[in-house]
Amino acid sequence: MNSFLQSHRIVDLSHTLEPNIPCWPGDPVTEFETVAELERDGFFLRRFSMGEHTGTHLNVAAGFHAKGATIDQYPPSAFVAPAVVIDVRDEAGSNPDYMLRVDRLLEWERQNGPVPPRSLALLYTGWQEKWDDQEAYFGAGEDGEMHFPGFDAQSLGVLLTQRGVAGIGIDTHGVDGGLDTTFSANRRVLEQPRIVLENLCNLDQLPPVGATLVIGALRLQGGSGSPVSVLAFLP
Repeated sequence: MNSFLQSHRIVDLSHTLEPNIPCWPGDPVTEFETVAELERDGFFLRRFSMGEHTGTHLNVAAGFHAKGATIDQYPPSAFVAPAVVIDVRDEAGSNPDYMLRVDRLLEWERQNGPVPPRSLALLYTGWQEKWDDQEAYFGAGEDGEMHFPGFDAQSLGVLLTQRGVAGIGIDTHGVDGGLDTTFSANRRVLEQPRIVLENLCNLDQLPPVGATLVIGALRLQGGSGSPVSVLAFLP
């Protein structure tokens, strides 16, 4: 086996795709259709249909900016980056509308060192545990709004302008937080050809620092994003 693989542990950060996964309101549902059967055709084949921002997925600049880069225009180097994981399960567990604040980010840095430039800042909220319950995952309330955690504007400003991150990610359906209907975090991060990862899982298996992510994206022509397979390599 390759010495690199022998010296690293690999963690899959992607949910399995199937028809009943949580789907953003109004987005295309995930569908599978058998088009060839082994006994009849000699091989098994299905077609599948889903939205570009469904399941564990990547958002790129074109998804939120008219002149933004599409996913087929991103260089391969954009899909490999070191990652840091900020664990806010305690805060999010007591407040589903929790937003990462600058003071919490700085507290994390006092314990783990500054967020490295060109890294991906991942927010571990514990929402991955709600994946099998769409209502709980979106935090649907009697007020008709969604309630799940995200990044606030000030912490995002520090990460982008002072730390120079390559992007951000989260284990919820949106880095913006459920109450933000303007997608402000996505819009701000993707003003440049950075990346946003949403619906991640298994963040509990990653250390605060030291992981390297490899993002397997579909090169969709003109794509606003793509379902992805995200692998974390741990030393």
